Amino acid sequence: MKLLLDNNISHRLLKKIQDMFPNSTHVMTEELDESEDYAIWKFAKINNYAIVTKDSDFSELSIINGFPPKIICLRIGNCKISDIEKIIRHNIILLNEFLIDSKSGIIEVHQ
Repeated sequence: MKLLLDNNISHRLLKKIQDMFPNSTHVMTEELDESEDYAIWKFAKINNYAIVTKDSDFSELSIINGFPPKIICLRIGNCKISDIEKIIRHNIILLNEFLIDSKSGIIEVHQ
């Protein structure tokens, strides 16, 4: 599965996770960085992305509208890109299981 990184996550993370999640992208790359959350959510749904974010807005959209897209909510606060990469690598099995689970739409990942 490919990921769509929200504005609150640096686009520089993409290079560090391409080996795990090829063809992932960032809202800035897709010219969605100034779009409303619903437009980003809809783009992710149409293009088969899971959204990675630090805020709860997309989780709320998923609760209201269902999924896809799946939402990966990072509950990590401000940290370095390398720290986010480590968290994703540490949780890769959990994330992959979530992404193929047809019954789950939201996951929270903590440090």
